[in-house]
Amino acid sequence: MTDIFRLIWGAITGFFRPRVDREAEIIALRHQLNVLRRKKPERLIFCNSDRFFFVWLYRLAPGILNALSIVEPETVVGWHRRGFRALWRWKSRSGAGRPKVPLEIRNLIREMSVANPLWGAPRIHGELLKLGIDVGQTTVAKYMNRWRRPPAPCSRRKWSRPPELHARARN
Repeated sequence: MTDIFRLIWGAITGFFRPRVDREAEIIALRHQLNVLRRKKPERLIFCNSDRFFFVWLYRLAPGILNALSIVEPETVVGWHRRGFRALWRWKSRSGAGRPKVPLEIRNLIREMSVANPLWGAPRIHGELLKLGIDVGQTTVAKYMNRWRRPPAPCSRRKWSRPPELHARARN
């Protein structure tokens, strides 16, 4: 009796729902029938394409959760969440590349460059190799203390002179 009531209620409310929701519900029901025809075990076993299909329909029209009969609505939402979890786990994986230089070595490079301002990156690199610290020369250059040059001296020219010269040249 409740199934008939649900069917009549669904037909009445179907007139007031958007067309996209109705089409998504029809597609979901047809796909469920195809899955049931394909396999008739006691417990349905879905392949990844079936899971993807239901999740895609759920993204298209979340209202199809009411129409699902062979799958619990929470199951589809769980598949959806698992997909997002897998996506963000894949996106936030640690990238391969050059390992970071420890803070102690960076501070040592800065101290050596401050204490010996005439030493360049090749010399500091050589000294670090003697100490058994294996870092590249470009890494040493990257972490050296940068010396700022003093600003260029200001020119003391008077800019009143060029108009005078120009005036004389016209005469």
